[in-house]
Amino acid sequence: MEHSLMRSARLFARLRRAVFARHSNPWSAWSRWLTAPVVLVPVWTRSRRHAVVVGVWFALNPVVFPAPADQRAWATRAMLGEELWIVARPKDAALAVNAAATGAGLVALVAARRRRPVPAGAATVAQMLLLLVYWELMARYFEAHRDAGEGCWS
Repeated sequence: MEHSLMRSARLFARLRRAVFARHSNPWSAWSRWLTAPVVLVPVWTRSRRHAVVVGVWFALNPVVFPAPADQRAWATRAMLGEELWIVARPKDAALAVNAAATGAGLVALVAARRRRPVPAGAATVAQMLLLLVYWELMARYFEAHRDAGEGCWS
């Protein structure tokens, strides 16, 4: 049982590393951020077909782009910082910002369900702005803790 858990943990870590290696490509990070409002479409239209299309996009986005050539881009450092942050699980300002962004996203979904465009749009804008703040915190986290993942990104 314990051996199986350890093997599962190692497999999950390799999978996480593979996803973040590609998602740290700025094209992946920025295209995902720019399409965040698309999540509201299937809720607004109540269309399963739309939900499938949006779900496929968000599932494929982190892996369709190649790993970046270097770590110079801000979005790359933010995504790599997020990977380190997820592993460390600190209870810091980034956790609060991430929770606020999630809350704004939920408000946007409820407003979309009620077909209220102004609250849905305002909450989506708030979510996207909070995500940029979160990315900045993740980029800083990466700069401060990059040695913890040194072997991962070589």
